[in-house]
Amino acid sequence: MKSLVEHIAKALVDEPDEVRVTEQQEGDTLCITLSVHPNDVGKVIGKQGRTAKAMRSLVYAAAVPEHKRVRLDIVD
Repeated sequence: MKSLVEHIAKALVDEPDEVRVTEQQEGDTLCITLSVHPNDVGKVIGKQGRTAKAMRSLVYAAAVPEHKRVRLDIVD
């Protein structure tokens, strides 16, 4: 999951070296935190949150075969 989110985010931003992805297990949920350069937050979120929603959909779909719950948080 971490590599999937990192790969997508690096393709979207102007500062790919500033992309940081961390995973943390909280109970039965895998929490993925995506951190990007402050100037790139808008690119990762997209207009009306469409890009963020699409990223979350991909992560949720990737988690289904593993029977996991996933939460994706985007921070600057």
